[in-house]
Amino acid sequence: MIPTPKAWRDALVAVVAAFAVMTAVAAAGLAFAGAGDLPGGAFPHVVAAVVVMAAGGSVELSGDAGFLAEADASLSVLPLSVSLAGALTAGYCFLRPLHNRAVARPRELLSRAAPLVLLWLLALTGAALLARQSFGLLTDDSLLGQIGELLDSGPTVGFRADLPATLLFGLLWILGLLLVSLLVSRRAPLPAGLVRFHAAVRPAAFATTLLLLAYVVLGLGVGLVVAATQGHGARTLAMLLLGLPNLAWLALTLGFGGAWEGRVEGPFGLPIPQLLDDALRGSDLSTVDVASLARQDSRAWWLVAVAAVLLLGAGVLTAVRSPAHVRPWQHALHLGVALALATLTVCLLARCQAQFGLSLLGIGDVESLGGAVRLTPVLWRTVGLALLWGAVAGFLGALLARPGRGEGPAGR
Repeated sequence: MIPTPKAWRDALVAVVAAFAVMTAVAAAGLAFAGAGDLPGGAFPHVVAAVVVMAAGGSVELSGDAGFLAEADASLSVLPLSVSLAGALTAGYCFLRPLHNRAVARPRELLSRAAPLVLLWLLALTGAALLARQSFGLLTDDSLLGQIGELLDSGPTVGFRADLPATLLFGLLWILGLLLVSLLVSRRAPLPAGLVRFHAAVRPAAFATTLLLLAYVVLGLGVGLVVAATQGHGARTLAMLLLGLPNLAWLALTLGFGGAWEGRVEGPFGLPIPQLLDDALRGSDLSTVDVASLARQDSRAWWLVAVAAVLLLGAGVLTAVRSPAHVRPWQHALHLGVALALATLTVCLLARCQAQFGLSLLGIGDVESLGGAVRLTPVLWRTVGLALLWGAVAGFLGALLARPGRGEGPAGR
């Protein structure tokens, strides 16, 4: 089916709205982080780079110090606050014209999705072309700075979007978003052949999505309180606007027993809570779980209590939105699989790795201009426990919801 003018108009609205929201969130977060002071008019280019990364694109770092030094830089991190803002906006705009129908032909859904995907890739291409810049680094009174000033060869760092990789991963990002939107929404139509999976997929998918959003809302509340009462307000607001889901969903995985491995060294680091920064500092990889955090601050055990309460709530919600004939063991299976898949996605999206280093004449590191951040999940443990906790929450939620339930359609 050829897309109608209305489909193109709706797709244009969705893409423009999503990129406008992502740009605004990225710009605000970077401004609070101090990126407005970057030299050479770099701020718009940095904003574009963050938007590219948020939409699944790839940005490469580069360093140069002439013949005086060797530079090494890499960055692999998703600013999930920006990603989430764009995803919610694009998903809402995509679903709104499709509401209030149970069934839609596959060709109709494709005619709706195709213009949005095409326009999304065009907008992403424009952002990627803007996302390139290089600027000098201040070396103060270091030996490298003194020699560089004498020979007019100071170190620089730059970035540029990898356009082919950006378009490939951006395509996967927008297709995944549209698929998740159709799975989660209770009012969006499905092809007739998939309606029979409605009861098995949508209630658990919706409850899991709401669980993830609940953690983001809780994290936002905690972050605003910290910004208002503990000082470093600009740093905290930068963290909220750029990486809130990164930390909120990390807290979820830690709460049900998951673990991450990582390291932070040098003066460069991500704007993360001091407790997590302390746990990751060291020359070797550190394993981060609730037990290791509790050794530094016993309040970390609250992560377990919050996870238990919210997961049980997700189990009850799954049961309430499912038909009454679905059995407790089926609720356990549905929510367990949904939470495991969501956790796998979170683990892939929230991991990060960044480093920058200079070595003078190739010998030794310049300590004031080097640093590394790494945080990766212990995948088998985290996803396995998500499956277990989801199954338990689904089973208990079905038992708790049973007394007040009546017959009704799925996704009510």
